[in-house]
Amino acid sequence: ESDTLSAGQTLSAFDGGDAFGMIGVGICYDIRFPEYALLLGEKHKCNILVYPGAFNLTTGPAHWELLQRARAVDNQCYVLTASPARTTEEEAKETSSGKYPHYTAWGHSTAISPWGDVLATCDETETLVVVDLDLDKVQEMRSGIPVMLQKRRDLYSLEDPTTTKE
Repeated sequence: ESDTLSAGQTLSAFDGGDAFGMIGVGICYDIRFPEYALLLGEKHKCNILVYPGAFNLTTGPAHWELLQRARAVDNQCYVLTASPARTTEEEAKETSSGKYPHYTAWGHSTAISPWGDVLATCDETETLVVVDLDLDKVQEMRSGIPVMLQKRRDLYSLEDPTTTKE
């Protein structure tokens, strides 16, 4: 991945309109960093975090769902992930240009609630995951357990390095 992609320099979020509010975006490895997600929540007030990613057959079963649920609970928001379907090496040889070596993805695109529940998921096959999101659940969660208001900013803080201090 590091041979092909370079790190971004900013937080990625966009306005999903009245229906969804702010939506934060990370990619694959970003889901391992709670600070990135927390900054998206604090700076952009994201109701949804989206992570396209392709964990492998070692990290996928161990961490993929766990990290999604953790980021949902940390930020009291929905977490949506999209992963490519799994292909075998033989299937890849039949369709590949040979430019990149075969990579076996874990799959399992998933939707997680602000409470950390799995709302919808799939296996490693090509599947479309469809789920209704009730954005009122984000506010219910944030009001019921107001961690964002009760953080001990006197003991710790997150800083966005892309924000200039005046």
